[in-house]
Amino acid sequence: MTERELTPQAAATLARLAADAEWTRSGLAEAFEPLVPAKATWLADRVINLYPSPPFDEASIFVLLRDLPFIPEPSVSSQRPTRNSDKPWRFEVPRYETTGQLARSLDLTISEIEWFADLQGRLRTAPFPLQHYRSARLDKRQGIRLLEVPKPRLREIQRKILRRILDRIPAHPAAHGFAKARSPRTFAMPHSERDVVISVDLRRFFPSIGFDRVVAIFEAVGYPRTVAANLAALCTTVTPARELVGVDRPTAARLRATHLPQGAPTSPALANLAARQLDIRATGLARSVGARYSRYADDLAFSGGPDLDVDRLLWLVSQIAHDEGFTIHPDKTRVRRAHQRQQLTGLVVNSWPAVPREEYDTLRALLHNCIASGPAEQNRHRHNDFRAHVYGRIARIGETNEMRRAKLLSMASRVNWD
Repeated sequence: MTERELTPQAAATLARLAADAEWTRSGLAEAFEPLVPAKATWLADRVINLYPSPPFDEASIFVLLRDLPFIPEPSVSSQRPTRNSDKPWRFEVPRYETTGQLARSLDLTISEIEWFADLQGRLRTAPFPLQHYRSARLDKRQGIRLLEVPKPRLREIQRKILRRILDRIPAHPAAHGFAKARSPRTFAMPHSERDVVISVDLRRFFPSIGFDRVVAIFEAVGYPRTVAANLAALCTTVTPARELVGVDRPTAARLRATHLPQGAPTSPALANLAARQLDIRATGLARSVGARYSRYADDLAFSGGPDLDVDRLLWLVSQIAHDEGFTIHPDKTRVRRAHQRQQLTGLVVNSWPAVPREEYDTLRALLHNCIASGPAEQNRHRHNDFRAHVYGRIARIGETNEMRRAKLLSMASRVNWD
């Protein structure tokens, strides 16, 4: 150990986290947790004791943290011999202290939880019938996207973890994808009627989130390491080599490591929680330059006035993303001024967020043809439930325009769907 508690590099990173946090013991502990999970609460206590009121700026916080004298942490043996003596439970989650308790709550035996978690990686080269995931390929303009869908038994286990644990941990307010009471409309709304709208895409979003980061999420809630590791293993996977044929090398490298599978019910919620620090820092950056920020899954949006320094903002966003373990997709970055069509998640935001007019006109024409000649002739893409498909499109348009919704529903009611 050095004579100081923190290295300058660690102090600088923690200062950035603290600058965007609430200046309270719990607020600082939450901010410090991703970097120093074992010492976050203790370090927050020391900072508040030395500096009860928030410092003037980030530089002042850095100096405070950098100059903290080294004091050994309290001895574990001097505390109560319970798992949670220095890490309180957070949120209303079930308190599993052991792997046995976790297994029983999931209706599994210890042997079964070891089989599904596969912490030793024995199934990575096993034949397909023993694998826990089925893979499906989607051909995209940017290459192949691999969907990894858990088989029924593991999917049910993951749904229990989602309902009992992950749904009780709130995402950052800037996160609008896969979050209750949020949608593409709420994601786009802060950016309506702005002089400039910037959209940024995170490359390989789910594969970028690895096992250690998922373990840290469960540990931050209060679970002991062994339980957190088993929970993380139940929610992550390693892609078998045979599924990586034709996948670009950088993506394949990510998929060969333990990662969140795109297709598992737990992955969206875990991705939101893994991106929490990104959201905190991006929100702070936007606020510092008079801009607004929101995120929908891997889509980041910023907007501001005519004087917004776009180049500087994009450079800083790239640095933040890199620091937080993500990568910006430069080919998908878009900057749109007020005289151009400003579009986010398919919604035009030059005024009130709305589906583009041509999408509404296309659906209205389809419904007109359905009324005239029947829906079977219009189902050119052979949807299994064409009626549900059409009503889903109506719901998407109607979310942002009640008059269009009413018009389309009226037309749909005149279609003979039988």
